[in-house]
Amino acid sequence: MAVATQSALNEQTAQPPAFTGGIAALADGRLYALQNAFALDGRVSSYPASARGFAVANSYLLTEPDAAMLIDTGFGKDEAVIRAQIESLIAPGLPLSLFPLRLNEFMSINNVESFAAHFNVETCYTSNIDAALWFDFGAKADGRDVLKSMKVTAVTRADAIALGGGQRAIDVMQAPLRLIATRWLYDRGTRTLFSSDMFTHVWRDAATGPWIVTATDNDSTEPRDVRSFMLNTRYWWLDGAPTASIRRGIAKVFDSYDVETIAPGYGCILRGREVVERHYRMLDAFLQACDNSVAVSRYVPRDEER
Repeated sequence: MAVATQSALNEQTAQPPAFTGGIAALADGRLYALQNAFALDGRVSSYPASARGFAVANSYLLTEPDAAMLIDTGFGKDEAVIRAQIESLIAPGLPLSLFPLRLNEFMSINNVESFAAHFNVETCYTSNIDAALWFDFGAKADGRDVLKSMKVTAVTRADAIALGGGQRAIDVMQAPLRLIATRWLYDRGTRTLFSSDMFTHVWRDAATGPWIVTATDNDSTEPRDVRSFMLNTRYWWLDGAPTASIRRGIAKVFDSYDVETIAPGYGCILRGREVVERHYRMLDAFLQACDNSVAVSRYVPRDEER
């Protein structure tokens, strides 16, 4: 019994503790997830009204010795925490670029003005050259001056940008499945796909997570869970829609890029080729079952869940 107990203790000691929130190093010195939890209590439109538990809002910090990039700036309620997270990871004065993936989503843009005033923001990448006009809600006169002086770099629907002097390439693409203007990014250096409001369907019962799904986890997500999530959130209209072109667009992304990690704007990060493939296939199967060749579109009352 003593030997078995000691063996079990050794095994526990060898296993690193599950990440429960804060800063997750996805690639040391290169990519970090800045994660801040929020409760699911029926008021969060990104999740089904009946969902209970917790999710995290994910901002991502890409770092190089001479530059850094923040993908999505997080909710205003987390501004001080996210600012401290960034400060702990980059040197003071390091050039920082911002890339909010959705111009009209608070989770993407809430802290642009604050971070532009606090950090050495080199540029803000957006799809609209007048993006500063989108960021000035609640800003005082001096905040608007910060936004007016901030450099904005417009990107196209299929573009590539370089991070730092080492020319780390970040591919920009229009999201193949979207409700509003949305960009996806692919970081060639870490083989990570930043998928904004897609692949956000994994949440947890407790605020402690864990917030990264790997092949060693007992991931209980099933196709019916993906279907329920999609049809009970902003993508309710997909049932009976022409989804063949959407499927082709998503397939092109996964055929073109070697995706080892899916990094969504909300919820659990999907890590490892096996996990990525599984969740991509579940989404594709859902879209196939929704196509108007096999499903009929109908009006869905606000309070109906499927």
